[in-house]
Amino acid sequence: MACMVIIGAQWGDEGKGKITDYMAARSDVVVRYQGGNNAGHTVETDAGQFKLHLVPSGIMYSDKICIIGNGLVIDPAALLEEMDYLAARGISLDNLLISDRAHIVFPYHKLLDSLSEKSRGADDIGTTLKGIGPCYTDKIARRGLRVCDMMDERVFADKLKIAIEEANLLIERVYNEQPVDYDKVLNEYLSYVERLKPHVADTSAILYDLIKSDKNVLFEGAQGTLLDIDMGTYPYVTSSHPISGGVCVGAGIGPTVIDSVLGVVKAYTTRVGKGPFPTELNDSMGDALREKGNEYGTTTGRPRRCGWFDAVIARYAVRVNGLTSLALTKLDTLGGFDKIKICVGYDKGGSMIKEFPASLEELAECMPLYQEVDGWKEDISDIKRYDDLPVNARRYVELIECLCDVKISMIAVGPKRQQTIVRQNIY
Repeated sequence: MACMVIIGAQWGDEGKGKITDYMAARSDVVVRYQGGNNAGHTVETDAGQFKLHLVPSGIMYSDKICIIGNGLVIDPAALLEEMDYLAARGISLDNLLISDRAHIVFPYHKLLDSLSEKSRGADDIGTTLKGIGPCYTDKIARRGLRVCDMMDERVFADKLKIAIEEANLLIERVYNEQPVDYDKVLNEYLSYVERLKPHVADTSAILYDLIKSDKNVLFEGAQGTLLDIDMGTYPYVTSSHPISGGVCVGAGIGPTVIDSVLGVVKAYTTRVGKGPFPTELNDSMGDALREKGNEYGTTTGRPRRCGWFDAVIARYAVRVNGLTSLALTKLDTLGGFDKIKICVGYDKGGSMIKEFPASLEELAECMPLYQEVDGWKEDISDIKRYDDLPVNARRYVELIECLCDVKISMIAVGPKRQQTIVRQNIY
């Protein structure tokens, strides 16, 4: 038995979908443990490209058990739309399980998300407007509704009535907007029950039994370390815990079962939405990275902000996640550049700092300190062995290892499964 966690070690969009898909082939179970349909994973298979938002990436393999854990917030309409999309493309959903403890996203969550962002004006967070934050707010305020509630029509009707009454107070009296219609929401969500019910289960108990029976389990995170509600660039963060520590509460398992934590980093750095970004390139180089790497959000389609690799961020991710190795993605995107830079530290008031600060005001005073290295001209997208990479590409990989003090065990040189170089066995 082996239990591995895959997390994003930057601001998300690191290519976790590809790495998870690759490792899922070697797993028996794949578990998504946090977030909602505000995140997206892109998976390339022989059947084409698939964009996933709630369903674990392991669904590409018909023999894998895929679990949507209790740490997620689920928009049933979005989930069923994704399930239909997969089924229409020949993907089996027979082994998909949904935690009965996961919370539900309702229309009033999406409305409140939009109204809150609008009220912030220029200081908006830059959310996806999917209702994720307000749903997590209700969860913490102990007024949310869970999947198990929706399975009992009487219980659901009573709890939803109270929830909508509370939400409408805020919608009408604070935002001066039209209230949400209770009957409309009730009827809509009851229509989802028949299709979802066969997949609903106590996934924590099932997962425990699978682990005890020596199954290989892969825990799949969404977003990234710097979007974690506690450890990220607050308040420009998500509302859950993408870090490895979120696995236990989001999947309902104990920390002693985790054997390894694989962090996924891009060979450069990107982020979507607002917030600080020390190595951001607001120039032709940033544009070149965006176009070469097709850096547009899976969920929103928004252009991603692009910059050089930031070793300060990567070291921080190694520390807070307890990373045992890294997967480096999109190394092929850097091919063709004469020079490549890596941020090795920050200059703050004339002093070099190597730890990522909590204060955004302090971070704003930090300027990246770069080490410049020679690039490579060769196309590396078909290379299968590490030793066959150009010398300068290998030097770049090994410099990142040295700066981050962790082994790079996998390298992606393209989006397809076969475009993966494995340097050491990590399962």
